[in-house]
Amino acid sequence: MEGVTPKEKITLEKTNKFLKKIRPSFILVLIIILGVLVGNFIYVSIYNWYYDDGSNKSSVVGDSDNTSNSNCSVVGINLHGNLLTYIPAHSDNDPTFNYNSVASEDIVAKIKQADDDSNIKAIVLEVDSGGGSPIAGEEISNAVKNSAKPVVGYIRETGASSSYWAISSATRIFASKNSNVGAIGITGSYLTNVSKNKKDGYEYQEIASGKYKDSGNPNKFMTNDEKAIFLRDVNIMYQNFMEAISQNRKIPIDKVKSFSDGSTVLGEKAKSLGLVDEIGGMNEIEKYLKDTTGENSEICWK
Repeated sequence: MEGVTPKEKITLEKTNKFLKKIRPSFILVLIIILGVLVGNFIYVSIYNWYYDDGSNKSSVVGDSDNTSNSNCSVVGINLHGNLLTYIPAHSDNDPTFNYNSVASEDIVAKIKQADDDSNIKAIVLEVDSGGGSPIAGEEISNAVKNSAKPVVGYIRETGASSSYWAISSATRIFASKNSNVGAIGITGSYLTNVSKNKKDGYEYQEIASGKYKDSGNPNKFMTNDEKAIFLRDVNIMYQNFMEAISQNRKIPIDKVKSFSDGSTVLGEKAKSLGLVDEIGGMNEIEKYLKDTTGENSEICWK
């Protein structure tokens, strides 16, 4: 090579030998990377093809918005888990957050969306919840009551406390004979940290603008006056709850009060008390919808 010194020539020869040595390994790595990319592409394509098929999605409980399906005539909405008025902001790995939660504002919005869709003939509200916020239950109950479409309530395993309040105004309520129904009552019970704090060497210092401003703080004992105030409000909400059930289910208030001890009852007993209308599941609901709408109903779950 012209213009190349003996030292540079030796360096080039060593470089060429090194490249020849690693070339097979380099090609092998490229083949592996290409294989992974192609395999991933094929997997994603098959996955999307399967799950984008409307015929597969329409019957999947808890699926996302499928009401664009032209065959969809009934919207299914899930009320599962702890009932809140809204889902608070939280990180995906927050250990303190109850991920098994549902917000009344979301369910109310879905009911309104179904009301505004002329293709939708009815709504199925599936409940599997031990309750939560009484306000959330009241909000959903009002939305159900004011819906322009028939709303079928379905208590799958548990429809208790505020979740029963939420569904109590439905046009028709179905439940399994083994479902837990009712739990009409209000609780404000909580744990105190006083004994634990004392053991750990902590002492509560109260600095508040009024006698009752620190009421309910778990780091101090509750006074009799404070307890009386909490019981006053609990009893007011309890009365509101019973009156709502009486109006929504057309049961005399005295009868509602007679079984509103905070306990749940199984499906058959719930039917005899007037808390549900029918014993059954999705097959019975689909038959009811066909008899009501005069056509076979395809439920699309939101």
